[in-house]
Amino acid sequence: MPSITRRVAELGLVLPEPFAPVGLYKPVSIDGRRIYVSGHGPWPNGEAIKGKVGSELSVEQGADAARHVGLGILSTLANQVGLDNIQCLFRTFGMVNCEPHFDKHPQVIDGFSSLMAEVFGAERGMGARSAIGVCSLPFGIAVEIECEFILRRGWRARLKRR
Repeated sequence: MPSITRRVAELGLVLPEPFAPVGLYKPVSIDGRRIYVSGHGPWPNGEAIKGKVGSELSVEQGADAARHVGLGILSTLANQVGLDNIQCLFRTFGMVNCEPHFDKHPQVIDGFSSLMAEVFGAERGMGARSAIGVCSLPFGIAVEIECEFILRRGWRARLKRR
């Protein structure tokens, strides 16, 4: 299995510092080989990408926000279990802060999905997915994404050697 850490470097991606939870929750929960990643927002350079997609932000700006969410999720995974312990993306649930008439949620969440496909490859980087619109998100952020990954067999032993 190719090194995801190496792939991130080859793509020139810069992962932000992992964010501390802003409430009473864990950044991840692990059950066997499944790792659930709590909702993340777009915080490049410590500043939130805020606004309603479709009125204050374009679909392209929303997709860019979703890509930044993906970078934050990769950072959390790297910090919690190491990127090379991830086998594949299993499920994505994306929420888009938008006006009631907006209907391009999938195109916005594609910003996250395309990043995962770049990093893990098309087969391992695409899982099941839902994309919905909501009337608001915490702190006014444009996008929030939660997801699940499958960990590689023997991940705990590799983690102890890190």
